[in-house]
Amino acid sequence: MSKKKFKTEVSQLLHLIIHSLYSHREIFLRELISNASDAIDKLRYLTLTDDQMKHLAVEPKITITFDDKNQKTLTVMDNGIGMNEKDLEEQLGTIARSGTRKFLEQMEQEKKRDAQLIGQFGVGFYSSFMIADRVEVLTRKAGEDTAWLWSSTGKNSYSVEPSQREEQGTTITLHLNDEGKEFANRWQIEQLVKKYSDHIAFPIFLEYDKVTWEGEGEKRKEKVEHTSEQINVAAALWKRPKGELSEEDYHEFYKSLSHDMDDPLFYLHTAAEGTLEYTTLFYVPKKAPFDMYYADYKPGVKLYVKRVFITDDEKELLPTYLRFVRGIIDSEDLPLNVSREILQKNRILKNIQNASVKKLLSEFKKISESNGALYQEFISQYNRPLKEGLYSDFTNRETLLELVRFKSTEREEFVSLESYVERMKDDQKAIYYIAGGKEDTLRKSPLLEAYKKRGIEVLIMDDEIDEIVIPSIGPFKDKELKAINRSGAAEDLKDAGDEKKEQEAKPVVDKIKEALKDKVKDVKVSSRLTTAPACIMVDEHDPTVQMQQMLKAMGQSDDTPMIPILEINPEHPIVQSIARTDDKQYAADLSAILLDQAYLVEGVMIKEPADFVRRLNEALSKTFTS
Repeated sequence: MSKKKFKTEVSQLLHLIIHSLYSHREIFLRELISNASDAIDKLRYLTLTDDQMKHLAVEPKITITFDDKNQKTLTVMDNGIGMNEKDLEEQLGTIARSGTRKFLEQMEQEKKRDAQLIGQFGVGFYSSFMIADRVEVLTRKAGEDTAWLWSSTGKNSYSVEPSQREEQGTTITLHLNDEGKEFANRWQIEQLVKKYSDHIAFPIFLEYDKVTWEGEGEKRKEKVEHTSEQINVAAALWKRPKGELSEEDYHEFYKSLSHDMDDPLFYLHTAAEGTLEYTTLFYVPKKAPFDMYYADYKPGVKLYVKRVFITDDEKELLPTYLRFVRGIIDSEDLPLNVSREILQKNRILKNIQNASVKKLLSEFKKISESNGALYQEFISQYNRPLKEGLYSDFTNRETLLELVRFKSTEREEFVSLESYVERMKDDQKAIYYIAGGKEDTLRKSPLLEAYKKRGIEVLIMDDEIDEIVIPSIGPFKDKELKAINRSGAAEDLKDAGDEKKEQEAKPVVDKIKEALKDKVKDVKVSSRLTTAPACIMVDEHDPTVQMQQMLKAMGQSDDTPMIPILEINPEHPIVQSIARTDDKQYAADLSAILLDQAYLVEGVMIKEPADFVRRLNEALSKTFTS
């Protein structure tokens, strides 16, 4: 026997489950049955495609037994693919995906104990420890002779040793704790299977000792008969007619499929007939998957061919920007032995994918038009991935432009480009937005002053990808999108008096230029500032500071600093002080302060904070002594 310690992340997960999911402990049975179904799915596929496995005559089934009298054990058994010693180590001893580890660490740091958050990545096998003092896994991998017994109390370690099992598959025995004993009865098990696992495509049998009575009076005798009854429908839910299915059926299937604890936000069930025959059942989770922005995210769509499971690890089934979708694609036309390499080039699957994307986007649009509250809930979770689609899916860009939403200076809720255009002033020249920082920073930008004064709505774009995506859109409804923190938007707000203002301010502009030299690309008189002394902007095609930082983090930018344009407000006392003084050093200090504070307002750390403080102190000293 070898004894091994759980990896740190498994211990974290067990701790979170036991202390966070206590009120949901009944889900352990759903999780174990779901795992058993997956194991049968994988073996079923191999018996059809792998020459070394085709000789196996497998009659798929899941069997549940329990200790009725003493309520000490409950067992879930399958005849699926099984595991060997290496599989046990990888699947039960550690968590391979770095995304899960990061998520667990984040939850620990933030002291979160949210059952819904944990449910996002699935508690799976480990939920057993909510109702068991000890868990044993007896398993034998298909095609191998040796069986293995895995055992643990769920504390810090587990043991693995060779064992015996007649056929391939896995038997999980739960040694029930006091709270778990309530599940060791026929009625409870049947109810849980009906609630959570009725849709499982393989038969689930409940084996128990059925007690009957024979005779009458003194001759009446107890008769114990070992009984095995199928307790689920055992039909692929997605292939059943919609009219037979209730919303509860759809919701429970989603929970089993995704291991989520919430109902889905909404779902879409489609059966296509004609040139191609396929069925899709797609769900949108209420909360974004925790790993949505991790490179090693787990795709959420399973591929079946004629109800035979093919893969749940193929990221090409839907485009990356729809990676939050969970569900099923079941094709009648793909070959059963389709490989991953073939999948990526397969014309049939590509056509299914294209049609599925259009169906999903159409459903999103329908909800946006008919149920505003539901769509706001959807967009609060999935707006950013949809924006990625603007950049990557040119075919559906027009639809995506109708679906994405933005924060606004004029509305509390997310707004569409369509609604923005409807509210535009008659003489307004463009759709204005500000991007390149956190929402709070952008909303406090001095650049917004003139737009607010004129009653012009500005879109607040605080997603990191906005600066990459939005310039690629082009005009919307013949209206150009202009970033107000770029030089191109400045001309739109100029009026007749600005030219005179620029001429009068030329001496102070030249003085600031001379003081700042190569720290700025240019110094201009602002037509947009009303109370702030200065602000920075960038040329139309230069990256902002925030964008440059993001590209650098991605390894796509060199260390060449972004050189901004400085806009000044000539009516501000600081600028007027620069204009009046003959002290070159004082003018230089004030000019440097203008630039540094403009950086700080944009949420950008200045390179030499000590120099900024020194200049500020000296300027204040002169103010107080003058």
